[in-house]
Amino acid sequence: MKQIPCALTIAGTDPTGGAGIQADLKTFQELKSYGMSVITSVVAQNTVGVQDIYHMPASMIEAQLDSIIEDIPVHAFKTGMIANTDMMKMIKQKIPSLNAPYVMDPVMVTTSGSSLIDDHARTFLRDELLPLVTIVTPNISEAEHLLQKKIQNDREMKGAAREIVNRFGVKAALIKGGHTKGDATDFLYDGSHIHSFLASRIDTSNTHGTGCTLSAAISAYLSHGLSLYQAVEQAKRYVTLAIQYSLSLGNGNGPTNHWAPRMDKV
Repeated sequence: MKQIPCALTIAGTDPTGGAGIQADLKTFQELKSYGMSVITSVVAQNTVGVQDIYHMPASMIEAQLDSIIEDIPVHAFKTGMIANTDMMKMIKQKIPSLNAPYVMDPVMVTTSGSSLIDDHARTFLRDELLPLVTIVTPNISEAEHLLQKKIQNDREMKGAAREIVNRFGVKAALIKGGHTKGDATDFLYDGSHIHSFLASRIDTSNTHGTGCTLSAAISAYLSHGLSLYQAVEQAKRYVTLAIQYSLSLGNGNGPTNHWAPRMDKV
């Protein structure tokens, strides 16, 4: 029997379905990877912002992870929102048992600007989790938080990708250019080379959940056995379509469209 690709997301929720666990599972399903999830935080959020958050106890997160580890293989996994150090310490202990490529979306703030992670957790994420990561996918604001300096152009984005890899021990860094002016160019540094992934900017405010969707897509493609470069290339194409066919839902930044590839073929 052919191996079934299995991908895991460890993240917070979005009851409106545009970001977080819900967006990740939609992405896994669309890209033909069996999706599994561990909920770190229950987040009351929508396209406008975050209304409330309840953080799961670390013991419950551990129980969810153990349920998966003891029963179903994981071929790639991602983390999104991990709000505090108790969660991070426990997840760090489980990473060897997961034994799979690790994609980190270093979620710190929402598209609408709401903070999702405390200062102690940012430090632990940077110093303790990043060295265990296969690829980290910060946007410019998140990269600035990690490096404590401004990033203003393509040259500085490339330098930031190199610095994150060389300074923090992560295997690869993808700096996303979605918040820059002009074309949306992402830069991947894999420890040896800089790769550029260019897409024309799409005139839309419906970008809720793009970071979750991109990191989930990379995870899904890695679960299929693609190389890191191939996974990023295919994920960039997928999220660009998801933005191109984004959905005008809600009163704020509407969600991306996870079934967009099917629309593109019509």
